[in-house]
Amino acid sequence: QVTLVESGGGLVQPGGSLRLSCVASGFVFSTAGMSWYRQAPGKERELVAQIISAGGSTNYRDSVKGRFTISRDNAKNTVYLQMNSLKPEDTGVYYCNARRYPSTWGQGTQVTVSS
Repeated sequence: QVTLVESGGGLVQPGGSLRLSCVASGFVFSTAGMSWYRQAPGKERELVAQIISAGGSTNYRDSVKGRFTISRDNAKNTVYLQMNSLKPEDTGVYYCNARRYPSTWGQGTQVTVSS
């Protein structure tokens, strides 16, 4: 059974930082491409960042380039999202996803950027 458990969200002021974590189980994590998505209230879920299984190649949506960093620790079956210089428009529920299991989602972690 594929499971994804996100954590690390919270309330932060504009300009602040958060580090999200996602622990995966039920599949061979080291060979899986992983992604972070987010969903703001009243909006569709959107792709934020991706990292391939090996070599660490990454991709980001334009609005987070230079502020967010996706990384992974294959020994811990964990993917991270370091978020710096947070803006109110980054507010939403953040989810991780394994690209080979696109229909499997965790519970997400809430990120609220507000003064």
